Amino acid sequence: METKIYNAEQAGVFEKAAEIIKNGGLVAFPTETVYGLGANALDKTAVKKIYIAKGRPSDNPLIVHISSASELKDIAEDINDKAKKLIDAFWPGPLTIIFKKKDIIPDAVSGGLSTVAVRFPKNRTARLFIRACGVPIAAPSANTSGKPSPTSAAHVAEDLSGKIDMIIDGGSAAYGLESTIVDVSSEKAVLLRPGSVTEKMLKEVLGEIGIDRTILSKPEGDFKPLAPGMKYKHYSPLCSIRIIKGERKKALEKMRSLYEEAKTAGKKAGIIAFSEDADYFDGCKADILTAGSEKDPETIASRLFAVLRLCDEKYLDTAFIKALPETGLGLSIMNRLKKAAGYDITEV
Repeated sequence: METKIYNAEQAGVFEKAAEIIKNGGLVAFPTETVYGLGANALDKTAVKKIYIAKGRPSDNPLIVHISSASELKDIAEDINDKAKKLIDAFWPGPLTIIFKKKDIIPDAVSGGLSTVAVRFPKNRTARLFIRACGVPIAAPSANTSGKPSPTSAAHVAEDLSGKIDMIIDGGSAAYGLESTIVDVSSEKAVLLRPGSVTEKMLKEVLGEIGIDRTILSKPEGDFKPLAPGMKYKHYSPLCSIRIIKGERKKALEKMRSLYEEAKTAGKKAGIIAFSEDADYFDGCKADILTAGSEKDPETIASRLFAVLRLCDEKYLDTAFIKALPETGLGLSIMNRLKKAAGYDITEV
């Protein structure tokens, strides 16, 4: 299959994309979070192509994207008061809400669950694409399953060229982390995946919210994921990532000593450093990948997946990064880092 790449500003691009979707094909498109891999959410045969292209486990649910909030009533049951508050506060935007689903949504989309995850993206290109298709679009991140999520069209092409029909190039994603996911399908609202809409922001709207245990600790046992990113290893480069957690000076000393150990063992090692810490590693001849300033977590979030991909571009065997405080957006960043590292955390 030839994967065609079109700039989002090209004439007729959305009509071309819509024709592919209507014929059961796959189109990668930009959102404000990461690039998504879209198929007609009402066509189970098309949806199954997503799992094949990505190599994604079939019990890992997909997010359904809509182009206006008014489309929600066609796919979701029981749009309760909690949901309405979240919609008013955060849609369109980087928030996915889980509802009881209507029968029109195939089990292939929901991973066999009775619920459906729905998002109304803020990104203009995403909305024009979905609107042109005339159907809700099921879309996980447009990458090989388990690898760092794509924040550019080039990342999508790197993973999926030859496996999908089309990529719409809309530039770099603004937020860089997948959407926050909140389940409102039962009595208490529960945060299933942190993102740019933080726990604090959600509490300001809802008053209280539960936190799923998989956010706070490594998932144990064989459970059915309620949302993307909960069960399987995610966001991971081929390079092994190790997180160093502790007081700043001790953590930096440990990172440098681990780098030296890896180098002595014949491995190509790197340091993922925050800008405040980069000078500490002067002279150690490591590949230094700067993730941004700790004072600017939004920039760290937007760069994170690109930095993880850069580890592989530099053919690193291993890389070390200092843990961030797990508050605000730091909780979301650390959630992705822990999964990328396979929960390989050294405390000092």
